[in-house]
Amino acid sequence: QVQLVESGGGLVQAGGSLRLSCAASGRIFSINTMGWYRQSPGKQRELVATITSSGSTNYADSVKGRFTISRDNAKNTVFLQMNSLKPEDTAVYYCNAGVFATTMLYGNYWGQGTQVTVSS
Repeated sequence: QVQLVESGGGLVQAGGSLRLSCAASGRIFSINTMGWYRQSPGKQRELVATITSSGSTNYADSVKGRFTISRDNAKNTVFLQMNSLKPEDTAVYYCNAGVFATTMLYGNYWGQGTQVTVSS
């Protein structure tokens, strides 16, 4: 099994910054795409940003220019640097990873979520 553990959420004023981290552990041969998603009350979970194992990134339009996703492949960790935060960024942020336990055994995993609250 694979576990994803997020950290770095919290309360911040509008215009401030936060950095989220997500570390994968367990039976890992390699990790494909890693990403961050978020969910606000009453809304569906939405993509924030993804990054492939080679470093290609993809962002939601709402966070382009403000958020940066990165990863440390040696430590099986993905980061989300969030700058110029807005109240509408308030949500539970979830880490996601596509993990090969072996060359043939693949699974998609989610973290438990970390709360980000941006006050106006």
